[in-house]
Amino acid sequence: MDTASAIRERKSVRKYLDRPVSKEVLYKVLDIARWAPSGANCQPWRVEVVSGETKDKITKAILEAKAKGHTEDPDIDYYPEVWRNPYKERRFKCGLALYSALGIERGDSEGRRRAWFRNYEFFGAPVGVFVFMPKSLGTGFLVDIGIFIQSFTLACLDQGLGTCIQASLAEYPSIVKSILSIPDDFRLVCGISVGYEDTSAPVNQFRTTRIEVDEFTNWHE
Repeated sequence: MDTASAIRERKSVRKYLDRPVSKEVLYKVLDIARWAPSGANCQPWRVEVVSGETKDKITKAILEAKAKGHTEDPDIDYYPEVWRNPYKERRFKCGLALYSALGIERGDSEGRRRAWFRNYEFFGAPVGVFVFMPKSLGTGFLVDIGIFIQSFTLACLDQGLGTCIQASLAEYPSIVKSILSIPDDFRLVCGISVGYEDTSAPVNQFRTTRIEVDEFTNWHE
């Protein structure tokens, strides 16, 4: 697959086949992604791959925290406290289209809650990946982390794997760090669900749109 096709075809996969992903395939993906560029070649990413009992343990702990009403305490403030347009409108349209693909009516709050909680179950994917960065590094290094994550997801696609990058899996970093024995001097940036896409699932037919080049680009001569 050429680079342009990979960038266009990558999408968020929210239903996976009950098929394991071998360590060999995951290692190959990471061996490709490690060539992502970074400032001063610092390579600030730390990757934790979870599956089986460990993944289930994380899911259970997060769902219990949700059930008990524990406040989310992410290491990185991903979402703004107040949404403003055009981002507010784009987010609304994205959510509306996603729930429509899931067959969930706008007023079905319980259905929406159940769908959202699938985030914490890695959407049924056999593998979860958590990406960390040292707290000692400035927020500018999040640029490098983003480049690595994009490289990782494109490498996954090259190996026939689907992915979903999730801020939701980083809502309770203390839980994840405790289970994985990660020192607190690392920030949890995000989680990524990884597996073989269930191409028959309606939710995986859902695709977001993109604004045109002229809407985000200015030319100066």
